[in-house]
Amino acid sequence: MDAGFKHSGDPDAVMGEPSAEMDALRPIPRISIQAFCETEAVARPIERAGEDRRMAKAHLRVHMGGVRAAAEHYASAPTPNLVILESRYAPGELMTELEALAEVCDPGSKVVVIGHYNDVALYRDLIRNGISEYLVAPVALADIMGVISSLFVAPDAEPLGRSLAFVGAKGGVGSSTIAHNVSWAISKLFSSDVVVADLDLPFGTANINFDQDPAQGIAEAIFSADRMDDVFLDRLLSKCADHLSLLAAPSILDRTYDFDADAFSALIETAQRGSPIVTLDVPHVWNDWTRQVLARADEIVITATPDLANLRNAKNLVDTLKRLRPNDRAPRLVLNQLQIPKRPEISPQEFTDPLELEPLAMIDFDPAIFGAAANNGRMIAETDAKHPAAEAFSQIAHVLTGRGEAKRPKKTGLLGLKDLLRRK
Repeated sequence: MDAGFKHSGDPDAVMGEPSAEMDALRPIPRISIQAFCETEAVARPIERAGEDRRMAKAHLRVHMGGVRAAAEHYASAPTPNLVILESRYAPGELMTELEALAEVCDPGSKVVVIGHYNDVALYRDLIRNGISEYLVAPVALADIMGVISSLFVAPDAEPLGRSLAFVGAKGGVGSSTIAHNVSWAISKLFSSDVVVADLDLPFGTANINFDQDPAQGIAEAIFSADRMDDVFLDRLLSKCADHLSLLAAPSILDRTYDFDADAFSALIETAQRGSPIVTLDVPHVWNDWTRQVLARADEIVITATPDLANLRNAKNLVDTLKRLRPNDRAPRLVLNQLQIPKRPEISPQEFTDPLELEPLAMIDFDPAIFGAAANNGRMIAETDAKHPAAEAFSQIAHVLTGRGEAKRPKKTGLLGLKDLLRRK
């Protein structure tokens, strides 16, 4: 019963860094929700809930007017799956107003009341009369999302794995290499199952980087989406190492690959049900399906190299993804291929300032180690466990899995040496 009286006290409490409660929420199924509010302070977090990526399948509308407005509206319209009502009435008056609503409310609809009285007797009366939950204002986004989830997501449902989307600000910046090395690091460091999905069907490199040549992979998953379930997906996975599996891209050009916005949704959701970590190696293209994949991922890592085109593209990506994901943390940033000889570069500070991001890692250009690893189908840590890049991948793995905090990345290799000489 105490759950009915929990509130954050701050309607904007989850602005900026999302709460642990929000991170743990599963996507809401395809339901209809209508809210009738009396104050902007309650309407605002409900509207923000409608913008959340976990509510992508749900349809939510917010009206002003409270319980009486709801009763008038449903006198001539069917009620949705969930009605959220705000009321400033005292307990006795509220029960009277709800009686009028009950006469026009469909029996299958659930009702949540947001009141302004912290009253145990009122709570008991509401629950006894069929109200699904009672919250006390002020409410926050996490309160709204939590109560919707509790009503429409099965309580015994297994938690979904986290989806980590890696995308390059420009082609050739090493996003796939970082995605693969971080996935390998997660599987080794934490003995946690990881599925790597190479979404670049025509040109994907995951099969080369992991030295795999599977007969089936992600193409079969996408073109047979109606058959997608845990058993079918398991048949398509190629085992790369202990705790690490791959959905490889065909990497052939015998057809073109044009997909609808939701083409990858069933695959990703199925993979998340069976694995704690799902890595999405997203190609550097911008269309409906890549936009959808990035918008719905739990974490996004943008890889960039320090030049003007990368800065422009990274800025566009960060700004767009912040708009698409208003209740999630900003994308992560990795600066890669630093200190290429004779190449003019934007300094890390000048690059990150416009993005308002601290990089997760700054990785120096080292063609010998990266080339050797790629040609041999091995990860950097397998080639040289003490290489600074291996340490960077470990740090990224800790942060993305919630096992460590983002730290200011160390300057390694030539980058660190030049700073040291400059100080001397």
